Amino acid sequence: MKYSKKVTGLLMITFSLFFVFGVVNAQENEDPFEVTDTWKEKIYELAPSETTVKVDKRRKLLLFSLHTGFKHWVIPHTDVIMQTLAEKTGAFEIVTTKDPAMFERKNLRQFDAVILNNNCSVGEHRNLFYDTFKDDNDLTEEEKFEKAQQLEDNLLRFVKKGGGLITLHGGIVMQNNSMEFSKMLGGSFDYHPVQQELNVKLVDAEHPMVQAFDGKGFTHVDEPYMFKNAYRDFNFRPLLYIETDMIKKKRKEDTDKVKYISWIKPYGKGHVFYSSPSHNAQSFDNPDLLQYFLDGMQYACGDLECDDSPVGGPPQ
Repeated sequence: MKYSKKVTGLLMITFSLFFVFGVVNAQENEDPFEVTDTWKEKIYELAPSETTVKVDKRRKLLLFSLHTGFKHWVIPHTDVIMQTLAEKTGAFEIVTTKDPAMFERKNLRQFDAVILNNNCSVGEHRNLFYDTFKDDNDLTEEEKFEKAQQLEDNLLRFVKKGGGLITLHGGIVMQNNSMEFSKMLGGSFDYHPVQQELNVKLVDAEHPMVQAFDGKGFTHVDEPYMFKNAYRDFNFRPLLYIETDMIKKKRKEDTDKVKYISWIKPYGKGHVFYSSPSHNAQSFDNPDLLQYFLDGMQYACGDLECDDSPVGGPPQ
């Protein structure tokens, strides 16, 4: 069927308005809100009461929630999510901190895994550890970078030696210019288009790590994260993805039709779980996503064994 130029133009304008206002409405529906006792009680009811894998040993996790760059409003809500999963299942002990000194070797030794909660760094260095030293007038610039590198190396060593790492949403930005950090995590943050409704799909519906979603995936409003550096190696086992047809990308060379937004991977003897969902606490109303986080915690601690072999290339 052929349309006149006038009709075609009207159709294009209508579609554009629908898309733009759809994104705006989506953002308005995900307005920030404070953590309240009522919200905590709701999350407790939604959270799973048992772990997928029954274990005798209670795991000890360090929950690191410091940011020096962009402040995600969901940080305190994510703290509550992790603490609730630990409390309700009884499977974890959570130690919450914003103190980078917890990344000294002697402190890391007591933990089975580390959780990075939206630890966005700032400025050209994109190095959160450096950010914590940059105003210390007793240190030279060289000493600041040396101390920052030591803390990063401690975390890398911790995971290589068998520790777990759970990284949530903006936590991937923590040491964003470090290639070794990127290799450990599976990628670095590049950019994100505006918040919008995302149809999150499962890479392999049969994989044990996505059993919570019953083969269906889910829809929510989020920032569609794009990645760079080690991401292009695809040295991970992808779990969740989004299709990019409706997403305006900044890079002309970024022609991927699929973007992975969550994955698992080994790093040395350790295990890494990354989840981009979610920028908004409203997403936590989905009990399937809470179960997914719980399974990610168990995977990172080495209790949930599954195929984490890297795919080694983009989707065909």
